[in-house]
Amino acid sequence: MASGASKLVSNAISKHTATVIFVHGLGDTGNGWMFLVENFRRRQLFPEVKFILPTAPIIPITCNWGFRMNGWYDIAVLDGAPETLRENEDKPGILRSQAFFHSLIQEEIDAGIPGDRIILGGFSQGGAMSLFSGLTAPVKLAGIIGLSCYLLLSKTFKDILPKESLNKDTPIFMAHGDADGTVNPKVGELSKNMLQEMDFKVDWKTYSGMGHEACPEEINDVQAFIEKHLPPQEKSEL
Repeated sequence: MASGASKLVSNAISKHTATVIFVHGLGDTGNGWMFLVENFRRRQLFPEVKFILPTAPIIPITCNWGFRMNGWYDIAVLDGAPETLRENEDKPGILRSQAFFHSLIQEEIDAGIPGDRIILGGFSQGGAMSLFSGLTAPVKLAGIIGLSCYLLLSKTFKDILPKESLNKDTPIFMAHGDADGTVNPKVGELSKNMLQEMDFKVDWKTYSGMGHEACPEEINDVQAFIEKHLPPQEKSEL
């Protein structure tokens, strides 16, 4: 496991046939998204799915005057402008976190869960890491979720992407609030456009009046995405 990173795990209720790895944003922890799993469990959804909620290591964040907090990579400037997020990116930090997420995926595969039964997703920094790590994964995934985020290292992404991209046809759900003052929705839309131009399968949705957060409608859309791309298997095996 990456230095300083940890994870919360909610094991499958019935036979484990699929895994969702969901990644928090800057300054948060895996526990910050446990409400999502609890919501599903309370309604007896996804009994076959194991949920993994990683927590980032504590690192100094430049845009917060070097204050140390949970982060997957450093951010130099966070001023709401679409251009600044793509300037002075922390490539070493991004690649370290990418290796961590690839290791989490491999751990699930080693435990008997095929890549096409694994969804990688997240919010903000976690969504950005999920897009980047999912699209560059050495195995084909069931799906990728990127909420309120953007494509990391976009200026050199074509060079970073494996020549034989196994996730060219993997469904991607990207969503953003149109009132997001932290990660400008324009940078999310630019990322969506770039990925679509590269023939990735991106479903894009915006939510009216939503800031840098998640609304009930978006949570419902995430649920629908998981339902579609991780259908239950247990009954068909009986």
